Amino acid sequence: MQHLNDLKGKEIQPGQIGKFIHGEKSSLGIWEIKKGVLLPEHHHENEQITYILEGELEMTIGGVTTVFKAGNLELIPANIPHSAVALTDCKVLDSWAPVREAFL
Repeated sequence: MQHLNDLKGKEIQPGQIGKFIHGEKSSLGIWEIKKGVLLPEHHHENEQITYILEGELEMTIGGVTTVFKAGNLELIPANIPHSAVALTDCKVLDSWAPVREAFL
């Protein structure tokens, strides 16, 4: 058994820190994102599910911009361009399948 507090955080960029666990076929990431941080547009082969634990995150997914608040979730299909900006400090849960190798 693991505890979230025991996972080492990985700073992806200033103000964006993730903790990750990887299985054979999927990955899970828990993010702390500071207000104002921009997550640049990108896409990947992985299907992604994003769940907002705390805060407000403005996401643009496939050209559609929406403000996500605590409790909101979204499925982002593989290879769909997406980006985000933290409107407040946020905590976000992401899952990916297959394994998100960029965060190994």
